[in-house]
Amino acid sequence: MQEMRKHMLACHDQEKIDCFLQQMHVGFLGLSDSDGPYVIPVNFIWHEGKIYFHGAEAGRKAKIMSGGAPACFTVCEEQAIMTDPVPAHTSTAYMSVMLFGRVQPIDDLHERTEVMQQMLNKYVPGYFRRPLASSHVEKYRSKLGSRTVVYCLSPDVLTAKENPLDQKRRFISGQQAGKGRNE
Repeated sequence: MQEMRKHMLACHDQEKIDCFLQQMHVGFLGLSDSDGPYVIPVNFIWHEGKIYFHGAEAGRKAKIMSGGAPACFTVCEEQAIMTDPVPAHTSTAYMSVMLFGRVQPIDDLHERTEVMQQMLNKYVPGYFRRPLASSHVEKYRSKLGSRTVVYCLSPDVLTAKENPLDQKRRFISGQQAGKGRNE
């Protein structure tokens, strides 16, 4: 795997990476087939060093993943734009994590139910009064008749990068160069 070009921005703080992945709501699953690259935004959970997400058992995404193709999963957050008197030094404060590996479907009903419950806890905490029943996970079919498949990406490689926010450089709407901060 090619090394990160801006290695000085690499984040090696596993606690920070874990916290970031637990808090973020959308990740981008990157796949490729004979028709070319295919990137899909998905909801996910980060649990015990793995990415879990779900989807229909039919469609392009499911077809690509059924072949055991390599995958990339990216999560990022823009925190702010940072100004500078030199236009080329205008920058973005951000955090991003990229994971590389292969995606596998989860066959075990208990594990699928646990993952789906954790997704409900993350996205709609406290909304449901009872835990998710495994019978619901097993029997549910979409309006198109497709069952829900739970997938796991166990990363072979994980990289994280951050450009921390410098509050003195934070862009404020309406701000102009030469007037106020960061002249």
